[in-house]
Amino acid sequence: MAYLLYKSYLLLNLLRGFLCFSCACHTAGNMSSVSIPPPKCLLKSLVVPYRHMFGPGPSNVPLRILEAGANPVIGHMHPEIFKIMSDIKSGIQYMFQTQNNMTLAVSGTGHSAMECAIFNAVEPGESVLTAVNGIWGERAAEMTERIGARVNTIVTPPGGFFTNAEIEQALSKHRPVLFFLAHGESSTGVLHPLEGIGQLCHKYNCLFLVDSVASCGGTPLYMDQLEIDILYTGSQKVLNAPPGTAPISFSERACQKILNRRTKPVSFFLDLSWLANYWGCDGKLSRVYHHTGPVTAFYSLRESLAVLVEEGLQNSWERHQEVAEYFHAGLESMGLKLFVKPKEARLPTVTTIVAPHGYDWKEITAYIMKTHNLEISGGLGPSVGLVLRVGLMGCNSSKANVDMVLAALKDALKHCHKSKV
Repeated sequence: MAYLLYKSYLLLNLLRGFLCFSCACHTAGNMSSVSIPPPKCLLKSLVVPYRHMFGPGPSNVPLRILEAGANPVIGHMHPEIFKIMSDIKSGIQYMFQTQNNMTLAVSGTGHSAMECAIFNAVEPGESVLTAVNGIWGERAAEMTERIGARVNTIVTPPGGFFTNAEIEQALSKHRPVLFFLAHGESSTGVLHPLEGIGQLCHKYNCLFLVDSVASCGGTPLYMDQLEIDILYTGSQKVLNAPPGTAPISFSERACQKILNRRTKPVSFFLDLSWLANYWGCDGKLSRVYHHTGPVTAFYSLRESLAVLVEEGLQNSWERHQEVAEYFHAGLESMGLKLFVKPKEARLPTVTTIVAPHGYDWKEITAYIMKTHNLEISGGLGPSVGLVLRVGLMGCNSSKANVDMVLAALKDALKHCHKSKV
């Protein structure tokens, strides 16, 4: 009898356990049920149109570079990736014409490189001087203000640039630790002269920071010779790589100031001491995990630098200048006016055209996109409403593409509405 009672007790407990398990599963099932349905748009295949990317960036990416980016993903700390990063470093040193050891590519667009430069080189309370002749000077000033630095600016109207005398006067007055200047101001189409500015900065114990996002690879630029302390560019312009990596280089003078900071940089992600280790620039035998590098973007960047090396810097500079002059002559023959008056100050990679009188620039760009599948842009920042911008960079810089743009502009001016005023 006792045995039967014991078996009944065991069966009852097993039944209770089964019921509890069933309830738990039912509850868990209810909790895990989704309330947001799967989006139907993601059940369709991805379709991306081909367009002629003749705006100020990004540029078209050649098949060779696209294919490089389609290679298998491997670990961002694998030795093969470190070799690719070393190749990239060598390519950037060639493109920048520098021997700086502290040369790498930030995982991000040109804005990331701009912040990397400012966040590492400037501490709260320090004086900074920014040359504002377009949107990039404005952006640099805002970034610097956000970290608590004392920002001073010299300003010229869109289309203008500064003399060395004006720059020296401002350096003498404000005594900054850093002077920012955009070499290629893509919002206005100005190619700013750089000769002598580095020497002026060092005369006043100031670092010289140059934005070359729109110019590097398309016009002569010698980092070491010009005594530039920090130089950066983007992958999506002359290099014709996808957006997402930003080459940057720091002089020994810049590194010394950064290594002797009193405070840590405000950004962990952009902290040069960490980036230097990841890129093998700090002389240490081992590399420590900092962030997951965009390995496929590294493939594309390496290939784009290989394309530049194969053509040769000098040839690339000459081709961009020749194509730009051909384009400018074609625009003037149509009766259109160039926004930048001095020929020597015209950026060969991004041309700014005075917005045609009586037309709505938005209608022109929209018509050209719709009718010719071709992107050109309006102004940006201070140049909004004043100009049309056409970018012919890297593989896009050719006379055949110039002819295509000129034909599209002629067609737009013929068919877009023109006011009688």
